[in-house]
Amino acid sequence: MTKKRYLAVDIGASSGRHIVGWEEDGALRTMEVYRFPNGVTEENGHLVWDIDGLTEHVKTGVEQALIAFPGEIASLSVDTWGVDYVLLDGEEPIRPVYAYRDHRTQEIIDEVHGKVPFEELYRRTGCQFQPFNSIYQLYADHRAGRLERATDLLMIPEYLLYRLTGRRVREYTNATTMGLVSAGTGAFDREILKSLGLPERLFPALSQPGETLGEYLGIRVVLCATHDTGSAVEGIPMEGNEPYISSGTWSLLGVKTGKPITDEASRKGNWSNEGGVGYNRYQKNIMGMWLANRLRDELCPGRDFGGIVGEARESTYEGLVDADDPRFLSPESMREAFDQVLKENGSAKPAKAADYFRCAYRSLAESYRKAIEELEHNTGEDYHAIYIVGGGARNTFLNERTAELTGKEVRALPIEATALGNLRLQMRAQ
Repeated sequence: MTKKRYLAVDIGASSGRHIVGWEEDGALRTMEVYRFPNGVTEENGHLVWDIDGLTEHVKTGVEQALIAFPGEIASLSVDTWGVDYVLLDGEEPIRPVYAYRDHRTQEIIDEVHGKVPFEELYRRTGCQFQPFNSIYQLYADHRAGRLERATDLLMIPEYLLYRLTGRRVREYTNATTMGLVSAGTGAFDREILKSLGLPERLFPALSQPGETLGEYLGIRVVLCATHDTGSAVEGIPMEGNEPYISSGTWSLLGVKTGKPITDEASRKGNWSNEGGVGYNRYQKNIMGMWLANRLRDELCPGRDFGGIVGEARESTYEGLVDADDPRFLSPESMREAFDQVLKENGSAKPAKAADYFRCAYRSLAESYRKAIEELEHNTGEDYHAIYIVGGGARNTFLNERTAELTGKEVRALPIEATALGNLRLQMRAQ
């Protein structure tokens, strides 16, 4: 009997991977069949995505999965980061496809808040403020005239699924990263769209994970939670309901709640409410491994992070930064950004590379501590453990410091939680 296998296409801001999964002896087994690099490129002074290259990698990986498991792939789905999207003019993307770290939204944020104050946006959507949120990107496109000829708008994973199936849908969990979905109804907020002059034709009804879209190379294509954190939470083997940290380029720290929490404390703490599969994800973005990744690019390119973490542990440097300082978002030099912030807060300049990494990891742990305290206050719950998944879960120094500062048991699971959640949702759809 042919074994049913499922294909998760999981794409992050720095790499993508195709992972085949199947049930065997009561467990979910996985095998990576294809991996490819991803990253922003600079074009005419802006940061953009190579959407054509991403599309080709997705298709190539599916072909590799069929070579590895001919006739056995029952379904596939695609997840990526949130916020970013592709505008379409008929069948073709309107270029460039901007990346969220581009600075084009900075000059229009105040104009957006002049039309709809952020307090009102938060009350209606529960979406945290980030300068790169889709709402600001779309208003920048509106001001630039790009929306006038747009016949459609698809988030990045929706666009990739469209290129596989020819079907265009808008998936709920990813839509909730845009800052345009009503926390009360779970649909696009028409009043916000009208206030900002965003064409309503671009914002139809939303689809839920589990829907079948069509076929590609004989494989059924379904919707998972296409926002990678939505899938990651589904992939955590959690006992009870405890906080999670999906630790990658960003650290997404949050907990499942029955409904959005949009009170004043949540707004002031910049907590977000994003769609889960039958629940709300109450979480916040913390700058994450981006800090260390960029420091490595400058200080010791290509070096193994195991050695970096070991030297950071041995360093005695005590300086700290606010890991969420906006100057760390996309600096030309991460090292210089650290030097500037440390100088301003009266800390000594790091003497060697290990000092910078120690500072980054200890600063992240401090951000986690503050976030957990806020989380317990805002939800009225006392939590006992923190589940950390993703690549950052391998960082034993950061895990130990997090446990020490929060007083919680850290359950570090260095698993591909996003791919596992993607696979589990496909299996459920079967």
